[in-house]
Amino acid sequence: MKFNKEWWIEHLKRFVGIKTHEELKVVKPPQQKVKDFITSLLSAGLAALVIISFVIQNTRIPTGSMEGTIMIGDFVLVNKFIYGSSSPKYIPFTEIALPYFTIPVGRDPQRNEVVVFEYPGNFDQMQSTTLNLQYVKRCIGTPGDTVEVRDGVVYVNGKQNWIPPNIQYEDPKEPRDINYYKKGEQELGIYPPNKQWSHWNYGPLRVPKKGDVITLTADNFLQWQTIIDRECGARAVDLNDGVVTIYGKPTNTYTMKKDYYFMMGDNRTNSADSRYWGFVPRDNVTGKAFITLFSWDRDISFADPIHLLASIRPERILKLIK
Repeated sequence: MKFNKEWWIEHLKRFVGIKTHEELKVVKPPQQKVKDFITSLLSAGLAALVIISFVIQNTRIPTGSMEGTIMIGDFVLVNKFIYGSSSPKYIPFTEIALPYFTIPVGRDPQRNEVVVFEYPGNFDQMQSTTLNLQYVKRCIGTPGDTVEVRDGVVYVNGKQNWIPPNIQYEDPKEPRDINYYKKGEQELGIYPPNKQWSHWNYGPLRVPKKGDVITLTADNFLQWQTIIDRECGARAVDLNDGVVTIYGKPTNTYTMKKDYYFMMGDNRTNSADSRYWGFVPRDNVTGKAFITLFSWDRDISFADPIHLLASIRPERILKLIK
């Protein structure tokens, strides 16, 4: 069969959308031009929606909990496909929930990865008061891990964890030299609320995984109440005369239905993280933060364009996140 070069070139042009001379000569009526424009606009919007929903999204960093690794004012790209994407959970620009599905591809978050996730709410809330509130933290504990903080140093499964290169402390000294919440001192607002722990000396605490059988007692009731309620989808757990009940039936065990993760900021002494509000369920994980797209000082007003442009941090543009 003879190779027809012209035929292949013509069809390749059509495939990539390059118009022929004959097509360019055709004068379309105004109605057709408007229709083509609207069709192109809708197609571009649909493509953007698919990309944002399933592949990559941009998120802005509002707090300093990852300071050093990620700064306030950074615009970060998030790989949503790596952990398995889901369809939109809310109508855009609203807090109206939608039925959603998850694409069962990718892998689970790994220890020490910088993860973007939907804030689950405080440990006594069924859900966050602000729906679809996205947080960025480092994954310290994966399902089944035991997390502990000793004088500001993180240990996982009894071994000192990898130290992020841009780790931050409020005091410039080495963390072991700081007399900051001695072991046995309880910090207000710490999770679980009945432990003599602080963000400086925390745990050991095991991160629950799917299939774990939890022993329920009056002593650990506050640790597991909201987690089980969330899995049940209702306020189902109660304590009556020292006996734990689920839907009114006395029980002393519960089998976990989900995998969970323990998240912590690289700014170890100034981060609202799992030490305060507890575990993050697997289905709250959005994706992995992998690159800083752009960065500037967000506190400068757009009414002051000169100082706003001067605040751009060129050294952080297209910087990989580790």
